[in-house]
Amino acid sequence: MKKSLRHLPKHKRDELKRVTEIILDECPTVLMIILFGSYARGDWVEDRHVEDNVLYEYMSDFDILVIVRSHKLVTSSDIWHHVGARARRLVHTWTNLIVESIETVNKALAHGHYFFSDIKKEGVLLYDSGESELARPRKLDPRERRGLARAHFKQWYTSAKEFYDYYEVGLKKRRYKSAAFLLHQAVERFYAAILLVFTNYRPKIHDLETLTHMVGGCDPAFLTVFPRATDEQRLCFDLLKRAYIEARYSSAYQITKTQLEYLGERVQELQRLAKEICEAKIESYVST
Repeated sequence: MKKSLRHLPKHKRDELKRVTEIILDECPTVLMIILFGSYARGDWVEDRHVEDNVLYEYMSDFDILVIVRSHKLVTSSDIWHHVGARARRLVHTWTNLIVESIETVNKALAHGHYFFSDIKKEGVLLYDSGESELARPRKLDPRERRGLARAHFKQWYTSAKEFYDYYEVGLKKRRYKSAAFLLHQAVERFYAAILLVFTNYRPKIHDLETLTHMVGGCDPAFLTVFPRATDEQRLCFDLLKRAYIEARYSSAYQITKTQLEYLGERVQELQRLAKEICEAKIESYVST
């Protein structure tokens, strides 16, 4: 594992130092903090362009694996909520946190789980308490890795398309709240397909904001699916995020046919990109 951040500009190094300080301040018993993903590899994206007099920005995130002693700390949601809130307030770059116990990580490495194997290979160690070591990863045969990715993609991509079909039925019948929930589920499943193909790891969350950032770390093209440069674009994405809970349970939740049709078009683009990018990634596992 690497230990140097010299490949990053100073302001990014300073931000990562601040993130590390925040994590240790909230949870001083952390064993390791590891930067992985695009900022660790050196292929991060910061793209700004103007289209129809609107400024669009697409930025890669910091992906951080926090390794702790016990599963109890993994599930201490208050701690990690405070970490996330402080990072968003004090650090410009969006920070994605994945928290796992040392037992879980080492067991995954021993079984050749390529999400953690890739982190150990490509990651940058930001903090090490010196109290634990990472296991030696079992080398996964490229064909085995391709087989896993292909199976994941078939399961989750097919499920996502089915939910998109259900959304179209709801839209046609003017059941707009149900249609919004079903569209949320389609997006969540497309995201699951992408994450599992690239990492063999899927967090157990439903927050589309966080998941959008995570798939953007797999390929920056996914960052373009839901632009949020205008008020209406931000509103539509917010309605989609909230649909998981509010479209089912809140009488105050409202979404229009026009907003649903716009979101449906964006999800069709997500479906197209997921198929194109994931199929290429699956085949790359036997050509590298």
